Amino acid sequence: MTEIIRPAQPGDEKELTAMIHELAEFEQASDECTVTEKQLGEALFSEPPTVFGHIAEVDGQAAAGALWFRNFSTWDGVAGIYLEDLFVRPALRSHGIGRGLLRTLARIARDRGCGRMEWAVLDWNEPALKFYKTLDARPMKEWIVHRLTPVEIGKLAAET
Repeated sequence: MTEIIRPAQPGDEKELTAMIHELAEFEQASDECTVTEKQLGEALFSEPPTVFGHIAEVDGQAAAGALWFRNFSTWDGVAGIYLEDLFVRPALRSHGIGRGLLRTLARIARDRGCGRMEWAVLDWNEPALKFYKTLDARPMKEWIVHRLTPVEIGKLAAET
């Protein structure tokens, strides 16, 4: 088994979009996932990019992907990495591919002087929670994620 982890390049949006939809299906939220290859390609390869991506290939086939963006800690005064999606295709899980992708991102974070790497995981995803524990990742239980979607954004934006 030959594994290569590399930054996403034009043309990878097809596999990455497929993996995003596979992840949405796994998370039982397929109906909420509407991203297209065109949208993802524009986000990845515009100047400047909105999101960054990495692909893990096994024997020349896309096996996993990570999509991330930079964030900023006002308390630390430095940038960080927010991992939006990490997906390893089911047949290739438990082979170290996810850890390899996270190791790649950790090296980027270290080399850029980032203060942290963060991500969210569903509370019922026991395999992922167990995996992240092996990395010594700490759950931020005291922080509650909040979200506005387009309807709520429009409502708030329209206030006078």
